Amino acid sequence: MPLYKTITVNPATKVLIWKIEEPFEELSEGIELTDHCRKRVDSMKSDLHRRGFMSVRHLFAEMGYTDSDLYYDDKGKPHLTDGTKISITHSFTFSAIILSDVEVGIDIEKQRSKILKIAHKFTTVEDYRTLNDYNTLARKLTMVWGAKESIYKSFAEKGVSFLQHIYVEDFRLDHCETTAGVSYEGKTQDYHIWFIEFEGFTCAYAKILK
Repeated sequence: MPLYKTITVNPATKVLIWKIEEPFEELSEGIELTDHCRKRVDSMKSDLHRRGFMSVRHLFAEMGYTDSDLYYDDKGKPHLTDGTKISITHSFTFSAIILSDVEVGIDIEKQRSKILKIAHKFTTVEDYRTLNDYNTLARKLTMVWGAKESIYKSFAEKGVSFLQHIYVEDFRLDHCETTAGVSYEGKTQDYHIWFIEFEGFTCAYAKILK
């Protein structure tokens, strides 16, 4: 399948989402990997993971990049050689990237009720007690998790705790955006967060507030 969705946040910030329906062989066509990434793909045991990896390279191509334009720092954060900021995610049958001139982060999560069991590890559940419908609560917690994950990727400091260091301002489910902040070892940063839901998945993406 071609590109699933493109979101223009502003002239300098764009989100691209791919629905992974093609077999690995089809996704490999026309994509040239670096030796390092070829070894990574060859070592992956999960076919879905391999397909997710290759679908991200198609998203690169949509924006005029190749695999050789991407590198990772010692914290595991991706960068592009031309200085454009990038964040990457894939979950089950969807992958996505966000590109911008400022620090950004992105996360896709499948909406599953089991998030209720781990909510205490990343947020104060009491904040959401007014949501007495379990499906609604699971939706919102998935959005909160995605927001924190996207900030974690952007902030990229080892030791940051979702529960202790990242705070997401409460929001209405029909509003689909909020603000959030992270504070860790004297460094603070505020973010604008957006959400989009599709086919049982939630995508959250974050851009720093200057």
